[in-house]
Amino acid sequence: MVEKDWFVDWFNTSYYHILYQNRNESEAKEFIIKLMNHLRLNSDSKILDLACGKGRHSKTLNDLGFEVLGVDLSENSILEAQKWSSDSLSFQVHDMRTKISNRQFNAIFNLFTSFGYFDTFKENQLVCEAMFQMLEPDGKLVIDFMNVYKVIESLVHEEEKIINGVHFKISRNHDDSHIFKQIKFSDQGNDFHFKERVQILRLEDFQSLLEPYFSIDNVFGSLDLKPFVPEKSERLIIIASRKE
Repeated sequence: MVEKDWFVDWFNTSYYHILYQNRNESEAKEFIIKLMNHLRLNSDSKILDLACGKGRHSKTLNDLGFEVLGVDLSENSILEAQKWSSDSLSFQVHDMRTKISNRQFNAIFNLFTSFGYFDTFKENQLVCEAMFQMLEPDGKLVIDFMNVYKVIESLVHEEEKIINGVHFKISRNHDDSHIFKQIKFSDQGNDFHFKERVQILRLEDFQSLLEPYFSIDNVFGSLDLKPFVPEKSERLIIIASRKE
């Protein structure tokens, strides 16, 4: 029996959204605005928000005047995002390892550490190949990932949170290839145990992954687009252009 990908159930449960409900929305909007000021895309550009979650970045991009498609593997996230749907903003369930048929984009955004969920390097390559196929010539790719150097250095091994009456017990660890998070809690007489597993991908790993398909234009280390410093930066933000 093939084990189901860990994110299939976890991202589709209401508890995932309870645990992460306090994400900084104003900071996310400011990041998108700074990013778009840097990219200077044409006003008629079509943008794909790849692994969009509940669509907060898609909504901001659309508010700035761009036509946006947000896709995510979580059906519940897409159902929530669809409340914002309009003629220029749409959402659909999609697996990022495959391309979307008959659609081309001027830019693809993969934000808030929505990469590296898979077991193998080959699956990362499938994502890169799909993004390449969906981008117009000279199209832009933005990947916003955690800075694994900083995350590993500051890893909180044990933590407890009570949110909406749910007592989450969280543990974290890592090996040479992945960072793991175990999430345990009880609710309405039932015990739950979910896990998160994200690959340890450093800048050089992304350079190797992207090289066949993209040229890296910029590497930033924060949401306000400061230079990337491996030992200090909070984020690893890569802006790349599609190769011919």
